[in-house]
Amino acid sequence: MRGCFVTGTDTGVGKTVLASAIAAALRARRLTVRALKPVITGLDDPPDPDWPPDHELLARAAGCLPEQVFTAGYGPPVSPHLASELTGRPIEVDALLAAVDTARREAETLVVEGVGGLLVPITTDYNVRDLARDTGLPLVIASRCELGTINHTLLTLEAARAGGLTVAGVVLTPWPVSPDPVQRSNLSTIGLLGGAPVATLGPVQRADPQSLAAAGQTLPLDTWFS
Repeated sequence: MRGCFVTGTDTGVGKTVLASAIAAALRARRLTVRALKPVITGLDDPPDPDWPPDHELLARAAGCLPEQVFTAGYGPPVSPHLASELTGRPIEVDALLAAVDTARREAETLVVEGVGGLLVPITTDYNVRDLARDTGLPLVIASRCELGTINHTLLTLEAARAGGLTVAGVVLTPWPVSPDPVQRSNLSTIGLLGGAPVATLGPVQRADPQSLAAAGQTLPLDTWFS
């Protein structure tokens, strides 16, 4: 099964745009794609007029229904284990993994997005790194371009490898048209010290499959999905 698990160095780092760009680009190649974000929180956040909620964006990219994207959804914009506690609705890990297995049978390629970073707790004894490991998919890490990203990215790489995950690559996003010296140094330094391929993803102007696919085609998909 070809696919990847998209994580981030932090919350709000661009995981969903990256995962959606990957899914849309693969779909533009006429592959059948499933995009999953097994756990989603923050469904009570005010709507953004330009960008839909994560599960809706992933659904647009993969060509599926929004309700097919997630298994456990919560309103509060907090970590999954706390959202579960606040709402009184436990997260069933077996259900998350069953959804992944179903998606494997239905598509040629699978793009799974985590929630927050690798060590975010899904339950008190199961975190995003555990979920990534149980999918068996190589890891793609979304990272910021700005000051501070070296530390966050190297820590994420360290946590991934300590958990036995295979790292396909790091993506700095949104990568500017004219990167400054700090951004260029971040890219080269992460590659040198992190021992992982580093790619970039520019800004995606609109939340439509065409824009997402165009951005995704700039990524090293043939390497990741070979």
